[in-house]
Amino acid sequence: MATFIVILIVIIAILLGLIVLVQNPKGGGLAVGFSGTSQVGGVQRTTDFLEKATWYLSIAMMVLCLFSAAYYTQGADEGGDDRQLEQTSPEGAPSDEALPE
Repeated sequence: MATFIVILIVIIAILLGLIVLVQNPKGGGLAVGFSGTSQVGGVQRTTDFLEKATWYLSIAMMVLCLFSAAYYTQGADEGGDDRQLEQTSPEGAPSDEALPE
């Protein structure tokens, strides 16, 4: 389950990076290529789509990160990764005091 969450986070991060790079800081972005067309269905819809995709991917990233933090914290409380190994010597093994120098 943890691997699946990490893979989703990586995919969303890559998509989010690509969408942000396509956008222009002044609002042009991908819409600059459609500057000769009319506003009906061209530039405005592309800009709206990129803005909505940025918001949805950001929210999905935040939710997945919170879920993964809760998942890993729950595993640690159950003794998953934080268990300490007890070091015991097998019976019959010589102790350090009995070794010749």
